Amino acid sequence: MEETSRLNQYRVMWVFVFFDLPTETSKDRKNYALFRKSLKKDGFTMLQYSIYVRHCNSRENAEVHIRRVRSFLAPEGEIIIFSLTDKQYSMMEFFKGKKKADRPETPQQLEMF
Repeated sequence: MEETSRLNQYRVMWVFVFFDLPTETSKDRKNYALFRKSLKKDGFTMLQYSIYVRHCNSRENAEVHIRRVRSFLAPEGEIIIFSLTDKQYSMMEFFKGKKKADRPETPQQLEMF
């Protein structure tokens, strides 16, 4: 049983989207809002301002969401998409100021087959 849970830590993935989009014009702000709305609609949650994350049950599922984000990229600005295994994510440290902070809870994902 322990072997199964260890392997799952490497199978479960976290997809991160970092972005720095322009907001100077009304068109820029509209594109920014549309990009954020599309991320949320696809199940991403805000980890920090301009950093969104999504929990995926497998590498294949992560690839589906990465392709989806690529399909609605903003026309301007910088966007970074990367993924980590659950094991790598568990090694991240979170702080608020100099005090250690609690890790954000794993979002509950409902999958329909």
